Amino acid sequence: MYLCWHYLFHMDKNKISERHSGKQKKRDTGKNSGRGLREKENRRNSKSLKNGPDTIRLNKFISVSGLCSRREADEIIKNGFITVNGKKVTTLGTVVLSKDDVRYKGKRLSAEKKVYILLNKPKGYVTTMHDPHAEKTVIELLGNALPERVYPVGRLDKETTGVLLLTNDGELAGRLTHPRYDRKKIYHAGLDKPVTKEDMYRLVNGIDLEGDVVVADSVAYIDPLDKTNIGLELHSGKNRVVRKMFETLGYRVKKLDRVYFAGLTKKNVPRGKWRFLTIKEINMLKRGIF
Repeated sequence: MYLCWHYLFHMDKNKISERHSGKQKKRDTGKNSGRGLREKENRRNSKSLKNGPDTIRLNKFISVSGLCSRREADEIIKNGFITVNGKKVTTLGTVVLSKDDVRYKGKRLSAEKKVYILLNKPKGYVTTMHDPHAEKTVIELLGNALPERVYPVGRLDKETTGVLLLTNDGELAGRLTHPRYDRKKIYHAGLDKPVTKEDMYRLVNGIDLEGDVVVADSVAYIDPLDKTNIGLELHSGKNRVVRKMFETLGYRVKKLDRVYFAGLTKKNVPRGKWRFLTIKEINMLKRGIF
């Protein structure tokens, strides 16, 4: 051991330097070689992913989700705010599958195009999506016109007709159905007998439904000569609330039509038909201006 160290100590400094640089070069080459293999594999995987079905660039995924523009998405990616399947991604040009779990600051994003539909619901169709006993659901009225899956916002019972919003925008649906936001609804109710003025006052003063008082904002006869047809405005989102209010007063609702919901009406939309919302209507709903 002593001879070995003694020999190295007395070696020419230039030779030591040459030997050291040679070893370093080999080590660096080995590292670069491993890195190069990984980069080649990543490029190969990326190429395979790009050519595969159901793929999308990450910045487009973020943009389609409605979070921001593609240019802004690039900045968000570079700043490390995006994770894909639990791993932080900061590389621009990353390609993902549309089914991947993409999150911005922990909130999951969806690359599915947002769709907003106004349907004039007919009788006999249910708005619940998971009723095994339902013969007909409102989704059937859309046919095969949409690649996206949409869901009813709120509920109308099977026999109630009128304005129904369908969308895949879960955030908007949550705002429109949460009691805190008080979205206005107007109904046309046809009763089995004339409604007295005393009962109309009771409706606006509040009806006790199972311990919860529900108040109509306004009530009026649609036709002064036919007091069986009532227009009723309220904000409650309780299930079958209009029917229960009249039943509590001793009336039977023969027909019920929702003519207004959160600024939307069924004007020019025949029963059983639907249309896409306009940009103006979508912005109105998102901003709550109605």
